[in-house]
Amino acid sequence: MKKKLKPFLDDLVKQYNKPGFIEDDPIGVPHQLQQKADIEIIGFFSAILAWGQRKTIINKSNDLLKRMEYAPYDFIKNCTDLDLQRFESFKHRTFNSTDCLYFIEFLRFYYQKEESLENAFSQFLSSQDQDIEK
Repeated sequence: MKKKLKPFLDDLVKQYNKPGFIEDDPIGVPHQLQQKADIEIIGFFSAILAWGQRKTIINKSNDLLKRMEYAPYDFIKNCTDLDLQRFESFKHRTFNSTDCLYFIEFLRFYYQKEESLENAFSQFLSSQDQDIEK
């Protein structure tokens, strides 16, 4: 199976890893940022919101990015209760302001102990999962 997976994934990269695709896809939102933690945070939110029309997902992700002053990591680490009030009107389909505030609180807690969301997910990969042949 390992030998079949690499060519399959390579074909997907050729198909989707193009600026023209990214422009009209929610993955374009994290591509606006440079810092790893900023990219992780808005990418995480974009993934959470990724149901519905792509244009709406992009708009809502950009809305969150704006509410975080285009610096999600700094916002998460340093926001005050007053800063959080700007999320009281946020909603996307069934995802509402309360959900958003819970995620922000979790991310604040998480980034106090960890440097990257990558650690949260990669810990569940086995060495076999990480060793895809080239």
